[in-house]
This record gives sequence, C-alpha cells and structure tokens, in this order.
Amino acid sequence: MMTIKARIAVIFIAALLLGYGLYQGHYQTAVLLAGGIGYLIWSHFREGSVFLATQAFHRQDYEKTKNLLSEIKNPDTLRKGRRNFYEFMMGNIALKEERIDEAEYHFQLASRLPWKKDNEKGMVMINLANIALRKTDYERARAYTDVANKLHLTARQASIITKIENEISKHL
Repeated sequence: MMTIKARIAVIFIAALLLGYGLYQGHYQTAVLLAGGIGYLIWSHFREGSVFLATQAFHRQDYEKTKNLLSEIKNPDTLRKGRRNFYEFMMGNIALKEERIDEAEYHFQLASRLPWKKDNEKGMVMINLANIALRKTDYERARAYTDVANKLHLTARQASIITKIENEISKHL
C-alpha cells in the first residue's frame, strides 16, 4: 500500500535504525528491522502499488491510476489477487485512450486470472464483448456474453449483457 518513493524512504530509515541497533548491540531489534525491510522489498514485487491504484480508479482519477500502475515494472511478479486488478485497470485505461487492441489484450489476461466475485469477472467479460462489438466480431461477442451469463451478475450487468445480445442479434 505504498508508492515506490515511500517504500524507499521507509527502507532507508529502517536501514539507518538497523545499523544503529547493530552498533549498540540490540540484535533482537535489528532482526525485526531486517525482517521489516525484507517484507517491504518482497511486497513491492508481489503487491506493488495496485491497491493505491485501485483506490484512485474508484475515484475515477485515471491519471493517478496510470502513474501508480506504471511503477510496476514487471506485472508477472504480482500475485494473482493483484494481477487481475492490474490487468483490469490497464485495460480500462487503454480503452479510455482508444487503444482497443491493447485494451483487449489486458482484458484477455484479466479473464484468465481468478476473481473472488463473479460480478468482477462479469465486468471483464462485458468489456471484452463490447470490444468485440466494436471490431464487428459478433461470434466472439456472443461467446463472451455466453460466459458472462453463466456468472452471478448484478442486475445492472445483466441488463448490459441483454443490450449487447440484442445488438449481436441484429447482425447475426
């Protein structure tokens, strides 16, 4: 839940305290500080700044979201519970910037990752169906809506799926 700059600052202060603890002979405190530093480094690679980006995304601050997600240099190292949100937000940002192929790529990755709630995965499938409609690939859009219909969706999502299916039926 920290940006890279905040992590570096905390690690720097903890390293100073670690050095002082070793100098003064407070070895138990030094071990705890070393563990804390190790956790901050580990969590940078496994968690990243996805949580902060999610908060910015919910506030519809897409520029901040994009900046926080750009701190993550290798998204493959994120744990699956964070990677799915990373891909979903990157897909939405690409969609807002009219980079349709890149958005589809990110949503495809997000659809293959585990989601805790069906309605979260449903949003991914809705976005993929909409992208397929934009590309006039109606068979693929139908496949995405079929997958979405098997999920437990909210009433709003179900109505969106119905609208997409109505649009598909006009062209098939």
